[in-house]
Amino acid sequence: MSHFNSADEVVKLIRSNDNVFIHSGVSTPQSLVKAMVLRHQELKNVNIYQIHTEGDCSYAKAEYRENFTVNNFFNGSNMRNNCTDIIQNYIPIFLSEIPNLFYNQVVPLDVALIQVSPPDKHGMCSLGASIDITVAAVRTAKKIIAQINPQVPRTFGDSQIHISKLDAYINVDEPIFEVPYGKISPVEEKIGQNVASLIEDGATLQMGIGSIPNAALKCLGNHKNLGIHTEMFSDGIIELFHKGVITGNLKKKHPGKIVTSFVIGTKKVYDFIDDNPSVLLLDCSYTNSTQIIRQNPKVTAINSAIEVDLTGQVCADSIGERIYSGVGGQMDFIRGASLSEGGKPIIALPSTTQKGISKIVTHLKTGAGVVTTRAHVHYVVTEHGVADLYGKPIKDRINALINVAAPEHREALSKEAFEFFKLNL
Repeated sequence: MSHFNSADEVVKLIRSNDNVFIHSGVSTPQSLVKAMVLRHQELKNVNIYQIHTEGDCSYAKAEYRENFTVNNFFNGSNMRNNCTDIIQNYIPIFLSEIPNLFYNQVVPLDVALIQVSPPDKHGMCSLGASIDITVAAVRTAKKIIAQINPQVPRTFGDSQIHISKLDAYINVDEPIFEVPYGKISPVEEKIGQNVASLIEDGATLQMGIGSIPNAALKCLGNHKNLGIHTEMFSDGIIELFHKGVITGNLKKKHPGKIVTSFVIGTKKVYDFIDDNPSVLLLDCSYTNSTQIIRQNPKVTAINSAIEVDLTGQVCADSIGERIYSGVGGQMDFIRGASLSEGGKPIIALPSTTQKGISKIVTHLKTGAGVVTTRAHVHYVVTEHGVADLYGKPIKDRINALINVAAPEHREALSKEAFEFFKLNL
């Protein structure tokens, strides 16, 4: 283990042709990443492996194509803004399966760049807000390079790593990246209300990223004994926890605990998870395992989509052939919820884009990826209501989905359905 005085020195441990992992989400080690990019002229063919990161990802720019190749399991807004050939190195895979790529050496890692808290009296550092696939990377990488940051929250679960496991580190003191969610729009508020109408007392919740899950959470103030087993959460659960709505008392797996794989939000939620034994951050091969998810009662999975066709196929990773995000954990939880006793898998989305284009469509766009199949979908929710598709034939599905489409698009959808499916609706 070596301590370095600067990021410029420590990243010299990265060699050409190395496979390099970058810590996920808000835990992305900004100083190490920037230093690696500054050293680009000395590096060729470095393969970056990552899911959604925050902050600097200038290594994805076209000007560094000979230096860095970005292999992305999930794309965030920073990648969409910087990477011009995002589709070529996008790896479509369920979030639950990514750790096994590292554990089984399908993707052998030479270096892991991570951010951790200072060691406690036992020498244990914490990986903070992002465990996800990072713990698998840390356990399998040949070299671990860390920035130790006192602003990293100390979390429980799989997040501990002994300082002796670090091959090299620097000390920094910088804020954790914050992702504040904007004001909930009237459309999102209505969707949240419709989603909340499906959530029962005693349910175990999974929420995706964005304003719609937060809008649903705001409607749950009078619920009882809700539990959390999710791949991620944000600020939205804090008030419900303090009000005693979220107790986890009825969960079969980790009763009384909030279980997640990573956390994204503002300093408020980082302070909430800091040294909080009620919150467990665990490897996503565990949190997203359908075998684990299904054991909890009334698992209610709330996920979103880019578009849904009239048979129930869900596109959530691309806009046509243009990769937008990734498969992520949607299918892990949609399937886990459907197998849970009393579970409810939900796809929630606005009925139209901001430009007024319908998100309920007769056909998915050419090149669009089906993340969740028509066989897995139970509920599709928009601001116009709830479409219950479970166990329904295609004709009934089409009717239900047209009824939650924007009113101005319903006639056109009915005509297209008649022409394609030969149905008189």
